Amino acid sequence: MTAAFDFGRSAGSASRSGGGMIARFGLILKLAGRELRSGLGGFGILIACIALGVGVITGVGALADSLLDGFSRQGRVLLGGDLTATRVHQRANPSERAQMSALGTVGEVALLRSMARTVDGRDQTLVEIKGVDGSYPLIGDATLQSGRAVQDVLSKSGAILAPDGLLKRLQLKVGDSFRLGGYAVRIADVLVSEPDKISARPPFGPRVMASIDTLLASGLIQPGTLINWQYRILATDGAPPTRDGAIARPYQDMGFVLRDRRNPSPEIKRALDRLRQFLVLLGLTALLVGGVGVANAVATFVDRRQKVIATYKSIGGTSGVVFGVLLSQILAIASVGIAIGLLFGATIPALVAAVYGNVLPVELSTSIGWRSLAVGAGYGFLVALLFAVWPLGQAERIKPAGLFRDGVGTPTMWPGWIAASLTAAIALTLIVFTVVATGVPRLSLGFLGGVILILGVFWGLGVVVTWAARRLPRPRRPEFALAMTGIGAPGGLTRSVTLSLGAGLSLLVAIALIDRALVSELSGRLPADSPDYFALDITKQDLPKFEQAVTRAAPEAKVQTAPMLRGRIVSLNGVAAADVKAGPDAAWVLRGDRGLSFSEELPKGSRVVDGTWWAPGYRGEPQVSFVSDLAKDLGLGIGDTITVNVLGRNITARIASLREIEWESLAINFVMIFSPNTLAAAPYNVLATVRIPPDPKTGVADEDRSIAIGREVGRDLPAVTMVRVKDAIEAFAGVFANVMAAVRAAGALTLLAGALVLAGALATAQRRRIMQAVILKCLGATRSKLLLAHAVEYGLLALIAALLAAGVGIVAAYAIATLVLEVPFVMSWSALGLAIAASVGLVLTFGGVGTWRVLQTRPVPHLRSL
Repeated sequence: MTAAFDFGRSAGSASRSGGGMIARFGLILKLAGRELRSGLGGFGILIACIALGVGVITGVGALADSLLDGFSRQGRVLLGGDLTATRVHQRANPSERAQMSALGTVGEVALLRSMARTVDGRDQTLVEIKGVDGSYPLIGDATLQSGRAVQDVLSKSGAILAPDGLLKRLQLKVGDSFRLGGYAVRIADVLVSEPDKISARPPFGPRVMASIDTLLASGLIQPGTLINWQYRILATDGAPPTRDGAIARPYQDMGFVLRDRRNPSPEIKRALDRLRQFLVLLGLTALLVGGVGVANAVATFVDRRQKVIATYKSIGGTSGVVFGVLLSQILAIASVGIAIGLLFGATIPALVAAVYGNVLPVELSTSIGWRSLAVGAGYGFLVALLFAVWPLGQAERIKPAGLFRDGVGTPTMWPGWIAASLTAAIALTLIVFTVVATGVPRLSLGFLGGVILILGVFWGLGVVVTWAARRLPRPRRPEFALAMTGIGAPGGLTRSVTLSLGAGLSLLVAIALIDRALVSELSGRLPADSPDYFALDITKQDLPKFEQAVTRAAPEAKVQTAPMLRGRIVSLNGVAAADVKAGPDAAWVLRGDRGLSFSEELPKGSRVVDGTWWAPGYRGEPQVSFVSDLAKDLGLGIGDTITVNVLGRNITARIASLREIEWESLAINFVMIFSPNTLAAAPYNVLATVRIPPDPKTGVADEDRSIAIGREVGRDLPAVTMVRVKDAIEAFAGVFANVMAAVRAAGALTLLAGALVLAGALATAQRRRIMQAVILKCLGATRSKLLLAHAVEYGLLALIAALLAAGVGIVAAYAIATLVLEVPFVMSWSALGLAIAASVGLVLTFGGVGTWRVLQTRPVPHLRSL
């Protein structure tokens, strides 16, 4: 009673002295500290729920910050200089080189694709060729297996550096020769690493390195060849030349795309930003699901403090003081979980560096960003408050007499208006905090809305199941009747189990079904008339020879062709592309170069939805047809103008039509197709597709004929690059499989949070189940009967949760697949089986532990307390 006496005396003195708020706050902290002297026993679930979400959010932020900081610090090496200027097709002329040289030392790099073929023609593969001049690398070190310097090796005519993977693929070794196009090169050494690897475009095959002299001698570079000429500038004074203003404009007018060392790879930075946003929102989902566990833990905490609360109120403690004492204790306990989460999250960059440091493109920073720690802590405190205030508001409204009378559990009632208002304010603050922290309002609000909807759906389904279980007829067997009673009990586990497992399981089911639908679309649902090959770098003169080679190998093969160039959008309606405010779905078309073509006829797979296609033999002002959905996002319409830099020359064309394109048909199509009089005089190559009709009997194309086409074209036209659609799809499917595996792993965090909530729910119900078991034992129930009753109840709950989660997951996957991704929905029974197995396993595991504790309870001590 010492604590109670101190409480009454302190409360009275505070009131008389008028110390007001400060004295009351001090009293609350003092009483909360006394209550916490007994330790943190019983708060493991609350701490774990908070630590899990905070750890994920902090870790994701810290890892992204470390990578971005690494890019910033090592930008000069990663870029290959302080500034790069890249242009398609056209090499810089002496005047342009002189303009670059005024800024510092200039290095030249050429990037193109070709076919690497063994000398005997038995095998071939697509490779990325990197041609370098004598200054390479301007900064950093390229590593060869022999340890020699790059220039010492490449100075010899025909010498080439190849990665070990290519040697294994073609079964070659150092000293052997193979052909790039029709030119024989010799493998002089094995290329181990490049300092500027990420500054080049993503490779479609192994990257080989040669001198530019060797590349020119190979005959692969012809007018219209798809080649990127890149110029690295190492500033004389060491300062990074800016991409803005007076320096940038002349280069952009000449068709160059500029990058500086402050952001050496905008694509990687954008990908990292998006990945961080997505994973932070997944971590927030786990934290919100874990918040239900926080609410359960708070309910258990209040249940254990009933007599303490009753004592406080009996000696004059106000509801506000009681609420403050309880909230202070919960926040102190939540702080432990937040601290654990922050500590774990802060170590993730070091763990990733230790395990994957040798394969990462940059050296991770070891410093911890305060922003990531602040965001993680902010989320932790907001979620803890959001789920703690409501049950605490319920507890502080209960009368002392009711608390003393109630033996097990706290009566359910609505909290006071202050607690309800505070909960609403915290929820709003969490939404604003999420929008500000992620920087993507639309995504954040949509994601939070989806999470709230899912939690609400499963809470409502739990209520429906509880209501239905109360009204179903009871089985005659007592054990089954007792199980049904437990499922339908107002304070039972039904809603908690449904809510805790539902969100995680439905997410995993939806991911698995979307994965199955996309894989099925990629591997087995290609259009019936999809091509077998895409052929690149066919010159106009060699087109008849190409068609003859295809016909020799497969007379029934169908060839479709289109002229192809590359160009970069410079301006829209006179507004520079860099100043155009494009939506996220269209911004990519303004970055870098795009494929261009011209045609007198509307291409296959296109449909004009606005405007008109030009007439045959059109000779008026340059016109262009643009993709309709991109035009809408860019604010373009019929009559607007687009300026494109092609081969260093700016060409302005007026939009004559807007098209919808069936990209899934794999027919030749382009975002921009110009009237023939616009580009017909420009040097260009031809893009072709080759399709082998399927056998009428089997419905499958002859694989041998497909391979023969590649060999025939390679023999007659070695400079032509043949890309098999099947191989490209399989390569993409492999990348996609890795992405989906990462998404599933991230989604499993939600299920882990649900498992923690489930454990907390069982702990909350433990006192009621013990008292129930004591009474049943007194009435003659045996341990086996109690065990069977609990097993039936838990088994039914697990099955109900799994079926509900599977249903929600199927609906979500169907909607995303058909409405968003526009692919056919495919059912995966294995995904449903895994969901049911996971649900049953988790419920029976945690329920079994709880049941064992119930069965070990002796009735006498509990009967004495009644």
